[in-house]
Amino acid sequence: MLFARDMEAVDYLLLRGEHDPRSRAAMVSVAMLDVVPEFARLRVAVDRASRIVLRLRQHVVAPTLPIAAPQWVVDPDFDLDFHLRRVALPAPGTTRQLLDFLQPLISDPFDTARPLWELTLVEGVTEGDAPAALVMKLHHAVTDGVGGIELFKQLYDFERDTPRGPMPALPVPEDVSPADLTSRAAHRLPIALLGAAGATAGHALRLLERTIRSPDDALGDLVREIRSAQRVLGPPPAPPSPLLRGRGLGRRLEVLEVPLDTLRRAAKAAGGSVNDAYISAICGALRLYHEALGVPVDAVPLALPVSLRTDDDPAGGNRFAGARIAAPVGEPDPAVRIRTVRHLVLTAVDEPAVDVLRSLAPVLARLPAPVLSSLSALIATTDVQASNIPGYPEAPYIAGAKVLKTHPFGPLPGVPMMVVLLTQAGTCFVGVQYDTAAVTEQDLFARSLAAGFDEVLTLAADAHHRTRSTRTRAGA
Repeated sequence: MLFARDMEAVDYLLLRGEHDPRSRAAMVSVAMLDVVPEFARLRVAVDRASRIVLRLRQHVVAPTLPIAAPQWVVDPDFDLDFHLRRVALPAPGTTRQLLDFLQPLISDPFDTARPLWELTLVEGVTEGDAPAALVMKLHHAVTDGVGGIELFKQLYDFERDTPRGPMPALPVPEDVSPADLTSRAAHRLPIALLGAAGATAGHALRLLERTIRSPDDALGDLVREIRSAQRVLGPPPAPPSPLLRGRGLGRRLEVLEVPLDTLRRAAKAAGGSVNDAYISAICGALRLYHEALGVPVDAVPLALPVSLRTDDDPAGGNRFAGARIAAPVGEPDPAVRIRTVRHLVLTAVDEPAVDVLRSLAPVLARLPAPVLSSLSALIATTDVQASNIPGYPEAPYIAGAKVLKTHPFGPLPGVPMMVVLLTQAGTCFVGVQYDTAAVTEQDLFARSLAAGFDEVLTLAADAHHRTRSTRTRAGA
């Protein structure tokens, strides 16, 4: 697997959020295992993966002066036992206990002098058929959700006992300091500036030629791009919810699972996609929560990532853009919600400036930390982020243990709630992380979440009933 050495600006921007507890960007997946794996065997599997997925042995070195990109460097002090841990839940070992155990683990900052990941084997789980869980914590600076699925293929097997062959060679450690990067960059700076000036001049020349050749088209494209950027970077598409305005450091996790086929049939019955049905279910949950507390709202600002990843992209890194919609929380009919969501999402994804953050990232990533924190707080006007990650079509294995379920959790970058849906072996696993200062009625929200998905799933049963009724009448 090939990895770029220079750290991209978007990835560095995510890493710089690590200094602020409200901006930390840890992604966590919880693999529920059908047996407790032998720890020595698990250690070998992780060691092997870290020799193939180079990012698992690299740390980030940033130059003393921001005159060059930070670099991914093979950590000369890499210690596998620091990253791979083993704990046991106290009795009775329920799912709720597991989720509560994860809350501080997710919130804890990474040691940014080391590679940006941790694996924790949790034993003592007694609820369901899984006696153990493998908690995988990865910094968003390493990759996005879709990229993470690809990287973890090196950790997983797709049979219980898969021969892997000889252990790959160890990556060569590198002793590189911030001063080293600054010195090298300073020597190359004149050439780099000339290259950048040449690229800028070439772009300006092409733009001038196009303007001369077709001035109306060029002007029209410029106007559309500016207006699109204003919509993408401007005020939220709906007023934030008055119930979700609190911000604090408290976190709570919830999980839910639904059959993929049922969610797909529900979406199809309303003329939408699985993603449309998923967003509609979140809207239903928020409607029920707000109504129960006597504060109904028509819409809330919701953000969703749009994957830009292609087969030609290097492994790792982030390849997504952010789209925002006015999520139709106030609509009680789940079918109407699905159709409305579909229109809103397609419109948002089609924005010419949907990826404008990537253009701004080189500047934002070099701002002083206090300025960056203030700017993040200023633009944090989204109530919910919702991500949909296609997982593995069949249940994977690790160290001889089958992954029965995978509960996904995303970070809370200044928003009160993050919802992630991950599909695996025909089941949709939904993980929610929220700020307890914003969502104060925890039991009510858990009930609302389940009821919101039930509203949508009912469409599948209704469509099946209508189909059966039609066939009966036709047969009669």
